[in-house]
Amino acid sequence: MVLVKDIQPRGIGSAYVNAPFDEGKVELEREGYQIISLEQNARLRMQEGKDSYVSQNGNWVKEGFLYVPKKGKFLTKISPITANAVEATKAHRSGNEFYLTEKQVEESLADSIKLKNIDFSIPTRRFGEDKFTAYIFGSSAQAYGDFLKGAGIQEMPVWMVDNIGDKPFARQAWFFGLDYRLWLLGNYWDLDYDGRVRGVCEDALASEPNQKMNRENLGYPLSDLKILKGVRAGNLAPKELESILARFQ
Repeated sequence: MVLVKDIQPRGIGSAYVNAPFDEGKVELEREGYQIISLEQNARLRMQEGKDSYVSQNGNWVKEGFLYVPKKGKFLTKISPITANAVEATKAHRSGNEFYLTEKQVEESLADSIKLKNIDFSIPTRRFGEDKFTAYIFGSSAQAYGDFLKGAGIQEMPVWMVDNIGDKPFARQAWFFGLDYRLWLLGNYWDLDYDGRVRGVCEDALASEPNQKMNRENLGYPLSDLKILKGVRAGNLAPKELESILARFQ
């Protein structure tokens, strides 16, 4: 198992591991990454371009699909699999679903969107107005839709488990790479195989390795980097701003 830091921070930094989901999550977190969300994944693909590795290859994301008897099918941003990676991967390794308690269902439904009962597709031209793509991609929804249109992709199919059964369970979301279509899978299995687990580190100034990189490559002391972060946050005092601007003259 090798962690590959294929995208260095310059907005969104990322790395991936080909490993079972639980092992990949641990390895990413050990290196300061968190499992990537759908919105972050979309932004990363736009950042790197349609022909990049991250665009052409799919990966697990942090969201999950819920299948709840008598309630329906949902996509949640609070995936019980992400929160219980070891137990969920162990269940798949044993050939079982990752079944949920009532508490896990309630927690996951707190930030979720209800889905149709059958598979569906969303045209990329409507990503900004469709409530599902607006939910999963946030403010990046239409920009990502336009990016996909530019790559020749006209729609995003969403595939789900057909039959829910009588006990609630979850499946982790798999975000396919770009093809003639783009798939979002809520019926993907095999958490125990060596799937691609991708992580993200959005704030390049926040982690010590990246602070070191910025000090060496840019020549700024750490105190100046904190001031630059203040500029970005819009909370810099006028005298501090004058001081930092003088350094560039």
